[in-house]
Amino acid sequence: MAEKRSAFKMFMNTTPGAEETYNIIGPGVTELSVSYNPQTSTEQYIHEDAATTELTGYQPNAPVTGQAVNGDPVFDFINKMRQDLPIGSDAHTDVVLVDVFGKQTGGTYSATKQPVSIQIDSYGGAASDPLSIGYTINWRGSGVQGTFNPETKTFTEGGGA
Repeated sequence: MAEKRSAFKMFMNTTPGAEETYNIIGPGVTELSVSYNPQTSTEQYIHEDAATTELTGYQPNAPVTGQAVNGDPVFDFINKMRQDLPIGSDAHTDVVLVDVFGKQTGGTYSATKQPVSIQIDSYGGAASDPLSIGYTINWRGSGVQGTFNPETKTFTEGGGA
């Protein structure tokens, strides 16, 4: 049986620069997928009829459009970023990606803690639609494997995925 979409959860650190506070990305969000954006290099030599393409890396990101849910910690954090328009390290935080269908040990699941930057893309929407905010979560380098407890919202490095 296929897993439901709710089996993949993403938590955002809404207090970067302080003690980590992870909150689920979900209220007001109806779709969220990680785009891996593979990077390739292709060469075709003059004596060959077919090119060779090598995978050279990835540039993952996750575009998000969410409804304005005042009081939701993730919306409040992102909306503050919209108001301040931070750049560089001021736009940095991290997210934890959790497959809750994975093997559970003592209330924790295998997880990846990923450093990210947040870019604000849009705010508003059509007159008949709920107010929405669009943003993109951009990966910054490689993540760290570990475990995450969704109840305590605690990431522990090592021993995970």
